[in-house]
Amino acid sequence: MQRLIQANGQPHFGLFEQAPDEINYRDFDFRSPMGRPLGRLAKWRRFHQFQYFGLISDQLIGGCALASLSLAGIGFVYLFHPASGRMLEHQFKLPLGFGTDFSQRPNDGICELRSGRNLLRLENRGADKRLLVELRDGTRIDAQFSEAEPAFQPMCLNTPTATNGWVYAQKVAGVRCTGQITSELGEFDLAELGAFAHHDWSAGYMRPETCWNWACLSGQAGALRVGLNLSCGVNETSFTENCFWLDGELLKVDTVRFEFDRDEPLRPWTIRSFDGQVELRFEAHGLHQERMNLGIMASNFKQIFGRFRGELRPHGRPAVSIDNLWGFVEDQYVKW
Repeated sequence: MQRLIQANGQPHFGLFEQAPDEINYRDFDFRSPMGRPLGRLAKWRRFHQFQYFGLISDQLIGGCALASLSLAGIGFVYLFHPASGRMLEHQFKLPLGFGTDFSQRPNDGICELRSGRNLLRLENRGADKRLLVELRDGTRIDAQFSEAEPAFQPMCLNTPTATNGWVYAQKVAGVRCTGQITSELGEFDLAELGAFAHHDWSAGYMRPETCWNWACLSGQAGALRVGLNLSCGVNETSFTENCFWLDGELLKVDTVRFEFDRDEPLRPWTIRSFDGQVELRFEAHGLHQERMNLGIMASNFKQIFGRFRGELRPHGRPAVSIDNLWGFVEDQYVKW
């Protein structure tokens, strides 16, 4: 598929074997809930895009996100050292997205944020993905992975949202990661750490006020490379983004339920799928959180990292034991 939006102004919906070449949102026939055609300003204001790159190993955990929210460009990066409990965090908020540049080509483009001497960049070149972070405090992250060798099937999905929107999501988890990290926490070679990566490229016309939970893990379970992507609250209209990967093979999962204490998110979480393929318990070790309330825009965001235990039960196959694998959960409220 070359373009997500068809000639009639309507999106392609469903699960795709491969990503569209372009998320051509400007060609979308965007209308109000009452059917009135909306113009270019409304298309720009309501279109949101974000990208996330996560790193997982026993010795180092990291995450970097970029978001283009029309009225603001937002980015964050953090590194967590489990052995010492030390954490480095940096957040950036740029009015109207000045200093940001976002490509609408999921597999052929660059999304980046520049703020003074700080750079966050995510590069997508076909099956190859790269994270480059250079900060004024000397922190440098250069991490990459490939979906080509060994072969990996990303999850590519477009779902309708609310009355008049849609969300395209492209997810990867359970791939080996290479590269170098230099920071106050030390110097790290990701290949030597046996690090894994996960990646999220999402864009579209999301609900103006929404919330979601998300879970992701990547690691080695016995002889299998395992990745997991579960969500509740964004992409459950007609289709779901829920899935896990075994040695790069994509296996779909039904809807999921997150059970946790919103007031105490560092207490254990339980995550179960309706079809019985997922039964997991998550124990937190730390979190990255942000709160923002500007009236017309608001966010209450918690990304929590820790360890998963439980089972994945693919239909017609032996169960896969998940024993202390690192990963993430998320609790997010947003108005945009």
